[in-house]
Order: sequence, then C-alpha cells, then structure tokens
Amino acid sequence: MVGEARPVEVHLFAAARAAAGVPMVQVAAGPLAEVLAQVVREYPDLGAVLPRCSTLVDGLAATEDDVVVPGGGRVDVLPPFAGG
Repeated sequence: MVGEARPVEVHLFAAARAAAGVPMVQVAAGPLAEVLAQVVREYPDLGAVLPRCSTLVDGLAATEDDVVVPGGGRVDVLPPFAGG
C-alpha cells in the first residue's frame, strides 16, 4: 500500500531461534539497536542470547548499533558457531 512503511525481517538462527521460539520476526525499520530492542520486547528470552550474536544487515556485517535498517530490509542474528 502507498504510504505504508515496509517492515524489517529479522531472521533468527541456532540459539537465537531457540530463545525466541520462532525463525523470523517482522518489526519496524530504524537503527539496528531499536530493531533488535523491538524483537527483545516481543521475545524477552532473546535478550540473554543477543550479546553473543553477530548481526548482518542486508547481508553485510553490522558492528555499529546506529546502522539504519531500511523498510523491507533484512537482519540476520547469528549466534557463535562451534566447530572447525
């Protein structure tokens, strides 16, 4: 629809998916820190996992919380993986 903001898709993997109990959440666009805060408000158990996770915004590593995630964007939350 015209004038309607497109949501951001936040895809959760491994321990992040287990903590939230869902593989994907849609939230409002904005700075990465706010996008992730929206997910934690909806799925509080994810808050314990997030500090150990890496995030990608539209496929690129995001190390700063102020990276803007645009409407229609994608965030991947990747917990550390073991193995070699």
